[in-house]
Amino acid sequence: MTKLLSCFKAYDIRGRIPDELNADIAYRIGRAFAENIKPKRVIVGRDIRLSSNEMADAVIKGLQDAGVNVYDIGLCGTEEVYYATFAYQDAGQPMDGGIMVTASHNPKDYNGMKLVREQSKPVSGDTGLNDIKLLAEANNFSEPVTQRGSITLVSIGTAYTQHLLQYIDPLALKPLKVVVNAGNGAAGHAIDWLEAELQKTMPQQLEFIKIHHEPNGHFPNGIPNPLLIENRDSTIAAIKEQGADLGIAWDGDFDRCFVFDETGRFIEGYYIVGLLAEAFIIQNPGAKIVHDPRLTWNTIDIVNKMSGIAVQSKTGHAFIKERMRLEDAVYGGEMSAHHYFRDFSYCDSGMIPWLLVIELMSKSGKKLSQLVDERMRLFPASGEINRTIANPVAAIDIVKNFYQNDARVVDYTDGLSMEFGNWRFNLRCSNTEPLVRLNVESRGDETLMQAKTEEILALLDS
Repeated sequence: MTKLLSCFKAYDIRGRIPDELNADIAYRIGRAFAENIKPKRVIVGRDIRLSSNEMADAVIKGLQDAGVNVYDIGLCGTEEVYYATFAYQDAGQPMDGGIMVTASHNPKDYNGMKLVREQSKPVSGDTGLNDIKLLAEANNFSEPVTQRGSITLVSIGTAYTQHLLQYIDPLALKPLKVVVNAGNGAAGHAIDWLEAELQKTMPQQLEFIKIHHEPNGHFPNGIPNPLLIENRDSTIAAIKEQGADLGIAWDGDFDRCFVFDETGRFIEGYYIVGLLAEAFIIQNPGAKIVHDPRLTWNTIDIVNKMSGIAVQSKTGHAFIKERMRLEDAVYGGEMSAHHYFRDFSYCDSGMIPWLLVIELMSKSGKKLSQLVDERMRLFPASGEINRTIANPVAAIDIVKNFYQNDARVVDYTDGLSMEFGNWRFNLRCSNTEPLVRLNVESRGDETLMQAKTEEILALLDS
């Protein structure tokens, strides 16, 4: 009887070790990836979790047994697998796919994988992940091929660092003191590479204050997830103690970065999307910018004023990347602190955003608070609020029925979005849990935004 695998999610693979994900399942995923994608050359990387080496070794064995040549980039962040997949070549031959072993910000007894095809195109849901799941569950693979795949250890550090620095003009950077919190995840070495390269061209311009910098799969300072308020304290304290100009913190595989201003205030990802959209339209007049439906007005207002084109996409990396390719958009941003770049093969990066932010600060001569304060005043937002509800669909219907007669715009791109004269909201179900996620914003009226947030929460609680 086929055993169903619960570690396959909507966009990636994520499960508790060892009951939901283990070396046997990882091997089968490697074999299934090879059978479905039919690659000849695959990049593999792994994060710092205690189980990651075992999982990576098993998936590599599965690939090799299917005749696939593996290029192992070792300990890394997810974006390094993306970069290597679209940029690295062996004797002029490009890569056909990539597998990153990571569970990002999940608890430390979890692990998982993110899969991509050639040019780092996502493998998720209907683009192959469901088929790979079925193959891995059936576990009905032929005997290993007679010509097993090879394994090559690859270093991408120099080329990857040079690529990151192409997004800014390092000579434009002014002296700044920057707190960087890797959360004992994988971000530390990428920061070190960037620091070393920047020191060559502009010594003393950037001073990095490094906290929780060393990778440690025991996570002695908590799971690296800066969306959790309790995980922000060490970054805030370092900013205040050191008189830093800003702080940056990452999740475990550093595909998201979170920004704090010089006062230690956490800046919602929504407002960073607006900042970066403006920066890219200045460089690319008339460019298209893709955004998610949760919070939109600030982004649309900035893009329209800059004579760019704002394009709405369903939430989630696979949808954002697909829409960006379709539109040839230069940049895409989600309020969850995922930022996507056309020149990064439409993939998300946690390193490019903060480089762009410090360049904006340097060129404008403004503090980070000055760059975002006006936008936060013009479009105050609730931030994402989660509620555990037994029947999320029914709860969303209650909210829709309450407001539908007054709504000027009703949109179902992702969950339920409703717009009124001076405020709007988005309410959507979680893909994996009995949760609804609420975001509310207004036009320059924080009191109204807060009142409507409480009103909707009361409806949900009823």
